[in-house]
Amino acid sequence: MPASPTLYGIPNCDTVKKARVWLGGRGIDYVFHDYKKQGVDADKLHNWVAELGWEVLLNRAGTTFRALPEADKQGLDSEKAVALMLANPSMIKRPVLDLGDRRIVGFKPEIYEMAFS
Repeated sequence: MPASPTLYGIPNCDTVKKARVWLGGRGIDYVFHDYKKQGVDADKLHNWVAELGWEVLLNRAGTTFRALPEADKQGLDSEKAVALMLANPSMIKRPVLDLGDRRIVGFKPEIYEMAFS
């Protein structure tokens, strides 16, 4: 595990806020990467998709995805999902916690507890 894991997300997301409070409450140093300000790296996103699957990373329940034209939602595959997430980082499920050797998508206290124990 790197000295400081990186938490990817957007600051006003409730789930990201919960993850940040959890990490802070345990004194865990981390780097916060704000998609809105810093964007997302295409190579990193491709690696995440290879590791986790685009189905895990693409937030199809969010308002940004639901607002897409129907044609953009059809025929989704890895490449199309990555293109959508690069164009609209809000479509990436949040948060993504990068521990160096693996990534955790979303926030569940029990999963974070296991990752840091």
